[in-house]
Parts: sequence; C-alpha cells; structure tokens
Amino acid sequence: MAKNIQAIRGMKDILPEQTPLWQFLEDTVRSVLSRYGYGEIRMPIVELTELFKRSIGEVTDIVEKEMYTFDDRNGDSLTLRPEGTAGCVRAGLEHGLLFNQVQRLWYRGPMFRHERPQKGRYRQFHQIGVESFGLEGPDVDLEQILITHRIWRELGLDGLELQLNTLGTAEERTAYKVLLVDYFRSRIDELDADSRRRLESNPLRILDTKNPDMAAVVSDAPTLMDHLGDASRAHFETLCAGLDAAGVAYVINPRLVRGLDYYARTVFEWVTTRLGAQGTVCAGGRYDGLVKQLGGRPTPAVGFAMGLERLIALLEEGETAKRLPSVDLYLVMMGETAQREGVQLAERLRDELPDLRLIVNCGGGGFKSQFKKADKSNARYALIFGDDELANGEVGIKPLRGEGEQQQVKLSELAGIIAGLTA
Repeated sequence: MAKNIQAIRGMKDILPEQTPLWQFLEDTVRSVLSRYGYGEIRMPIVELTELFKRSIGEVTDIVEKEMYTFDDRNGDSLTLRPEGTAGCVRAGLEHGLLFNQVQRLWYRGPMFRHERPQKGRYRQFHQIGVESFGLEGPDVDLEQILITHRIWRELGLDGLELQLNTLGTAEERTAYKVLLVDYFRSRIDELDADSRRRLESNPLRILDTKNPDMAAVVSDAPTLMDHLGDASRAHFETLCAGLDAAGVAYVINPRLVRGLDYYARTVFEWVTTRLGAQGTVCAGGRYDGLVKQLGGRPTPAVGFAMGLERLIALLEEGETAKRLPSVDLYLVMMGETAQREGVQLAERLRDELPDLRLIVNCGGGGFKSQFKKADKSNARYALIFGDDELANGEVGIKPLRGEGEQQQVKLSELAGIIAGLTA
C-alpha cells in the first residue's frame, strides 16, 4: 500500500475545530482597522526575487538563507513572499496609489520562510500587515501603535509589553555605523561568525543578535539614541508623549533594530514571555526610504505586521476560545413526513434568524444514532421533530450542554424562543 502523502515540514493544516478562533481573530482585526479608515489590499504570494533583494537587503538572513526562490519556465527568478511590505509598496507604485497621496492599507495571508520549525515559527505562517503612506509626522506612528493596543483589548489579550526605539535617519545611521564598526573591531575576538560577517555590510544587525555569549559586548556598544539629530529626537519624544497621554505603557529598548534594512526612525515590537523564544507577536516601524528604493518618489511610510499563529497560541491559553460561538441547534427528525417538513422548518428558521448556526441531520438513523451525531457536533440544543410533533404543530427542544429539561414548543413560537436561548 502506498504511503500517505503528508504536509510539508513546517507547513500546517488548520482544522475545522481550530478555524473559529482564527475567524474570531481575523474578524476582530478587520473590524478595528476598518474603524480607523484602513482599506484592504490583496497581493500575489509570488513576486520577482529582485523585489525582496532590493527591499529587505541582500545581506540579511531572510534573503541569504530563508527565501523560497525558484526559476519559472520563462527563466525568471521568483520568490514566495517572506513578508508583505515590499509587495504592498510594489502594488502601490504599479497602480499609482502612492505619489502625492495618503493611503492607509492592510492585507493578510500566508508568508514563507525556510526556517527551523518550532512553536510559533513555521515555514508557512500567516500575517496581517498594516501600512500607511504619505504621512511623515509621529502622529501616524502613534495611530498605528494605538491600533495594536486596541486590538489586544478587543481580543482579550493582556501581558504584552510594548518595546520602542528609534533608528534615526539614514544619514544619522551612516554616521553611527562608523562608531559602531570601530567599537566592534576593538572587540573582534568576542564576535561570533555571523557578527564578523555583518561587521562591514550590516553592523546594526549585530545589536539584534540572539547569541547569549555576545550579550556583554552588545550591551557595551554605543547607542544610536545618543547620536540623533534634533528632528529625529523631537519625532521620538512626541511619539512617547502621545503614548503617555493615551495611557499606553512602553519600554525603550535601544537594542531594538528590527531585521529589515528599510526601517528608519520609529521601530516597535509587542512581546510576551509566554511563547518561549518566539516572543514577538507584532512588530513594525517607519520606513521612509523604501518607496524611493523601489523606484518611486520619496514617500514617508510606516507599518506593522502581526503573526497570527503566535496570537492564536496566546488566545488558546485564555478564556476567549471557550467563549467562541458553537453550533446552536441540531435538528433530529424521525418519520418520512417529518424529515421532509423538517428541512423546510430549518430553512424558515434560517430566514428568520440569520445568525443561527443550525445543522440538519443527514443520512437517516434512529433517535439514538441521531443524538450521538448531535452530541458530537457540539450543538447546544437538539430540536426534536417527529411525526407526533408534526401532528401537534410542535417541536421538542432538548439541552445538550448543561442542565435543563426537554420542552415542547409550538411551531409558531419557535423562532422567538430560539432567539432567546441563543442570544
């Protein structure tokens, strides 16, 4: 017998018992973003490889080690998207959305990186990304952090810490990199192989190392915060003042640099200690140079992305998953006439109660068999409709989850009673 084909390592199926929590998360985020005036954009999952080399940076782990890249039949190098910002900018430029305009956009979908699979980190993972273009002040940075803060509240998530930093302008970073390279050269023997490789090409990424043996050398490094110009410092201070006024707690982390080359000024992450090593659930910042880098005119921009798998893991730990809507009713029918009329009854109930979650028994079976199916469906109530009920113009309602006695209800009163039970 042939062996069953299984999913690719690091790419997971999301099963029917899991999707209600995903839908709750996605619907909550979509609702919040809509209320802030952000419109959805949908981009392809495959882009030209050059897009990511030019945007993310060729000397990054993502481009060097993690991208799924292949040549198509025309000989073009294509890549499954490892993140969404570059594709969003490409789409904005291609369709004329960015020049001299303000755009607030969001997107969702799968991303792909060839990493070592572990809890909270998969080779196919899902993100919701948010981007705004054409606004250069700290007020839109503040808006986006407030959006994330509201999302956590409406999801019922607590215990997330906001970490904040500024990377200054490109010119300020260039001057700072000279100091940083000189410092790390003076302690070259303490650097690991990756850090030595990055010393000339991308020294800021050394600050973001996850190697605990380098904690001391990174801790003693000069900080960019001490080398900001007046405008960058004012931008960051205004953002912090806005967060203070809104009552949003934060921690300034001078080693927070983010993993992508296109960030400037504000960078932030929401982190938790409840997911082990994969503690970042949402991250973003300002990337004023990316649109020009990809061929457009200089355009201020800021955005963030949240990892849905990690948020789902947090939601599964709490009470939210237990409160999600389940099936309301399972219609049990006995008798040929009752079966025929029961289908029509179910359709009338769906017309009168549009949000009703109702399963009609299919495949026949006796009462015992049908009640087993009703119980397995996790329905809250069974509706019992047999020839006797049909003759009397009634239907039985039996609780399946919790206490309560079966009651007989007139068909004319059924919709109102169900509305009360399922409210």
